Amino acid sequence: MESICVFCGSSMGFHPIYEKSAYELGKRLAEENIGLVYGGGSVGLMGVLANAVMEHGGQVTGIIPRFLYEKEVGHDGLSKLVIVNSMHERKQKMAELSQGFVAMPGGIGTLEELFEIFTWSQLSLIKKPVALYNVHGFYDDITRFLDKLVHEGFLKSETVSTLINSHNILELIEKLKAYNFHESTKWIEKT
Repeated sequence: MESICVFCGSSMGFHPIYEKSAYELGKRLAEENIGLVYGGGSVGLMGVLANAVMEHGGQVTGIIPRFLYEKEVGHDGLSKLVIVNSMHERKQKMAELSQGFVAMPGGIGTLEELFEIFTWSQLSLIKKPVALYNVHGFYDDITRFLDKLVHEGFLKSETVSTLINSHNILELIEKLKAYNFHESTKWIEKT
């Protein structure tokens, strides 16, 4: 696994464990020689994560829309910063450059990115692992809600079972690496 896309907050959140976990994940990615692909921001958990990877000698590619970069939230200290024209182009580029996806704690943007990429996976538009880094039980309510969708007949249990869920960095990375890349690790949306 050469690169992982991480979705996370542009805020720190109230609990110190979120910042600590972002730093530890960044450090671990660098140690595992796994490049980080992320939203290109310099603030919040995004900034902590990217800085940790860079601090430990890793590679970071940020993808940020021009309007956000111009608001001075773009991170100019990365291995590579790609400025795109829209949020849609940002997500497409992140999907193209990544071999897996991890959602850390974050706000509505993080949830939107998580559910869009999870939907792409369900529809076989991508064949890459999608994971929750469930720091401090952050995603427990989401996983319960996904179970409710299954119970109510709106989602297949097989789909839910593809979503990796872990609160442990080592386990999370091992599960991502163990994902069966039986077909293609490329973004395969049919146009």
